Amino acid sequence: MAWFKRKTKGIQTSTKEKKDTPEGLWHKTPTGKIIDTEELEKNFYVSPEDGFHLRIGSEEYFKILFDNDFKEIDKNIKSKDPLKFSDNKSYRQRSKDARKKSGLKDAIRVAFGKSNGENVVIACMDFKYIGGSMGSVVGEKISRAIDLAIKKKTPLIIISKSGGARMMEGAISLMQMAKTSAKLAQLSIKKLPYVSLCTDPTTGGTTASFAMLGDINISEPGALIGFAGPRVVKDTTGKDLPEGFQTSEFLLEHGFLDFITSRIELKKKINLYFDLVLNRPLRSV
Repeated sequence: MAWFKRKTKGIQTSTKEKKDTPEGLWHKTPTGKIIDTEELEKNFYVSPEDGFHLRIGSEEYFKILFDNDFKEIDKNIKSKDPLKFSDNKSYRQRSKDARKKSGLKDAIRVAFGKSNGENVVIACMDFKYIGGSMGSVVGEKISRAIDLAIKKKTPLIIISKSGGARMMEGAISLMQMAKTSAKLAQLSIKKLPYVSLCTDPTTGGTTASFAMLGDINISEPGALIGFAGPRVVKDTTGKDLPEGFQTSEFLLEHGFLDFITSRIELKKKINLYFDLVLNRPLRSV
């Protein structure tokens, strides 16, 4: 009868950490479509059946937007614990665990390279590191990205994917909103274009600062973009929220975004904007 009974209790197969990009041979989208993972990767992690955009990380965005090689800038900067924040698990230990789990030093990476043959600086947030939360390192690396763009006289792209401010750093985290906004003003004075790409999700202090300060603000389809969550907004206002509230399509309709573009067209659309603003000959991608 042993054939019909388990000899050991529980499932013995270990489970892997949840990732933004899918593993295995097949992937099922939220709409129920099944797609080969290799085909999904070739399609920039956009389901060809229904256009659903899967969440991806900084490495995938760099591969999409840069032509070939790129140079990562200030990649070893790490957050400290200035407030000696401690609860059931110290911030210092949580940061160590996040670095091990994600393979990242913090919630943002900055790189310099060529996109469609022209130099560009890209700062890309990564949700895998403590929910893409904005701490002192995020603010500092964005500031350095802006300094590099000014030095190289190149356009800047910031890709936002964040749950908001990293409250384990308290007021220091909140100060990054003013810091990044002031640095973007310096970029504007130099007349260098800045494109802000809001991806799913872009919320909290990120939305309240650099994510909405682009010369042009764009988004991927279906992205959640807002400051407070829908439940908090509903409880505060005491009113039912309109359908599609805080989706990129809703924000476009109400003037918060300039346009929405599929990830497949992302490189082409951004470079077209740079060519127009900088009065360069229009290039094909």
